[in-house]
Amino acid sequence: QVQLVESGGGLVQPGGSLSLSCAASGSIFSTYSMGWYRQAPGKQRELVAVISSGGNTRYTDSVKGRFTISRDNTKSTVYLQMNSLKPEDTAVYYCNLDKYNQVFAFMPGNSWGQGTQVTVSS
Repeated sequence: QVQLVESGGGLVQPGGSLSLSCAASGSIFSTYSMGWYRQAPGKQRELVAVISSGGNTRYTDSVKGRFTISRDNTKSTVYLQMNSLKPEDTAVYYCNLDKYNQVFAFMPGNSWGQGTQVTVSS
Protein backbone atom coordinates (compact mmCIF):
# COMPACT_ATOMS: atom_id res chain seq x y z
CA GLN A 1 0.00 0.00 0.00
CA VAL A 2 1.38 3.38 -1.01
CA GLN A 3 1.84 5.89 1.80
CA LEU A 4 1.51 9.60 1.10
CA VAL A 5 3.05 12.42 3.13
CA GLU A 6 2.11 16.01 2.34
CA SER A 7 4.13 19.03 3.44
CA GLY A 8 4.73 22.70 2.72
CA GLY A 9 1.57 24.32 3.97
CA GLY A 10 1.44 27.44 6.09
CA LEU A 11 0.03 30.91 6.55
CA VAL A 12 0.40 33.32 3.66
CA GLN A 13 -1.05 36.70 2.77
CA PRO A 14 -3.39 37.11 -0.19
CA GLY A 15 -1.37 37.31 -3.38
CA GLY A 16 1.42 35.23 -1.92
CA SER A 17 2.82 31.86 -2.94
CA LEU A 18 3.34 28.44 -1.43
CA SER A 19 4.82 25.21 -2.72
CA LEU A 20 3.40 21.91 -1.51
CA SER A 21 5.09 18.53 -1.74
CA CYS A 22 3.74 15.01 -1.51
CA ALA A 23 6.16 12.14 -1.06
CA ALA A 24 4.91 8.68 -1.95
CA SER A 25 6.34 5.35 -0.92
CA GLY A 26 6.46 2.47 -3.36
CA SER A 27 8.50 1.68 -6.41
CA ILE A 28 5.84 2.15 -9.07
CA PHE A 29 5.07 5.82 -8.41
CA SER A 30 6.04 6.65 -11.97
CA THR A 31 3.15 4.64 -13.41
CA TYR A 32 0.40 6.41 -11.44
CA SER A 33 -1.33 9.66 -12.11
CA MET A 34 -1.23 11.92 -9.05
CA GLY A 35 -3.73 14.44 -7.85
CA TRP A 36 -4.02 17.24 -5.32
CA TYR A 37 -7.27 17.67 -3.42
CA ARG A 38 -8.36 20.26 -0.90
CA GLN A 39 -11.03 20.41 1.74
CA ALA A 40 -12.20 23.62 3.32
CA PRO A 41 -14.17 23.62 6.59
CA GLY A 42 -17.74 22.53 6.02
CA LYS A 43 -17.12 21.67 2.37
CA GLN A 44 -16.57 18.51 0.39
CA ARG A 45 -13.13 17.46 -0.71
CA GLU A 46 -12.36 18.98 -4.12
CA LEU A 47 -9.97 17.75 -6.81
CA VAL A 48 -7.70 20.66 -7.66
CA ALA A 49 -5.04 19.36 -10.06
CA VAL A 50 -3.96 16.12 -11.69
CA ILE A 51 -0.80 15.00 -13.48
CA SER A 52 -0.43 11.76 -15.43
CA SER A 53 2.64 9.59 -15.48
CA GLY A 54 3.55 11.22 -18.79
CA GLY A 55 3.06 14.77 -17.56
CA ASN A 56 -0.41 15.59 -18.87
CA THR A 57 -2.19 17.93 -16.48
CA ARG A 58 -5.60 19.31 -15.71
CA TYR A 59 -6.87 21.85 -13.20
CA THR A 60 -10.14 22.87 -11.70
CA ASP A 61 -11.26 26.20 -13.14
CA SER A 62 -10.76 28.17 -9.96
CA VAL A 63 -6.99 27.57 -9.92
CA LYS A 64 -6.13 27.66 -13.62
CA GLY A 65 -3.31 30.06 -14.31
CA ARG A 66 -2.37 30.25 -10.62
CA PHE A 67 -1.45 26.67 -9.62
CA THR A 68 1.03 24.34 -11.29
CA ILE A 69 1.30 20.62 -10.62
CA SER A 70 4.54 18.80 -11.37
CA ARG A 71 6.26 15.58 -10.44
CA ASP A 72 9.71 14.13 -9.98
CA ASN A 73 9.59 10.39 -10.50
CA THR A 74 13.17 9.97 -9.28
CA LYS A 75 12.04 11.27 -5.89
CA SER A 76 8.51 9.77 -5.97
CA THR A 77 7.22 13.25 -5.24
CA VAL A 78 4.47 15.42 -6.66
CA TYR A 79 4.41 19.18 -6.17
CA LEU A 80 1.83 21.93 -6.24
CA GLN A 81 3.11 25.45 -6.83
CA MET A 82 0.45 27.91 -5.75
CA ASN A 83 0.72 31.55 -6.77
CA SER A 84 -1.60 34.54 -6.40
CA LEU A 85 -3.27 32.87 -3.46
CA LYS A 86 -6.72 33.95 -2.39
CA PRO A 87 -8.55 33.56 0.92
CA GLU A 88 -10.84 31.02 -0.76
CA ASP A 89 -7.81 28.77 -1.32
CA THR A 90 -7.71 28.19 2.44
CA ALA A 91 -8.09 24.45 3.06
CA VAL A 92 -6.32 21.28 4.02
CA TYR A 93 -4.53 19.98 0.94
CA TYR A 94 -4.13 16.27 0.25
CA CYS A 95 -2.55 14.22 -2.49
CA ASN A 96 -3.61 10.87 -3.84
CA LEU A 97 -2.94 8.54 -6.73
CA ASP A 98 -4.84 6.79 -9.49
CA LYS A 99 -3.25 3.44 -10.27
CA TYR A 100 -4.95 3.45 -13.69
CA ASN A 101 -3.10 6.65 -14.64
CA GLN A 102 -6.31 8.52 -15.42
CA VAL A 103 -6.49 12.29 -15.69
CA PHE A 104 -10.08 13.22 -16.51
CA ALA A 105 -11.61 10.30 -14.60
CA PHE A 106 -9.17 10.45 -11.71
CA MET A 107 -10.07 7.82 -9.14
CA PRO A 108 -8.24 8.24 -5.83
CA GLY A 109 -7.06 5.35 -3.73
CA ASN A 110 -8.54 4.57 -0.34
CA SER A 111 -5.51 5.66 1.64
CA TRP A 112 -5.08 9.36 2.44
CA GLY A 113 -2.22 11.20 4.11
CA GLN A 114 -2.62 13.66 6.96
CA GLY A 115 -2.80 16.63 4.62
CA THR A 116 -1.17 20.02 4.97
CA GLN A 117 -2.99 23.17 6.06
CA VAL A 118 -2.93 26.21 3.79
CA THR A 119 -4.28 29.43 5.24
CA VAL A 120 -4.53 32.58 3.14
CA SER A 121 -5.23 35.57 5.31
CA SER A 122 -4.05 39.10 5.95
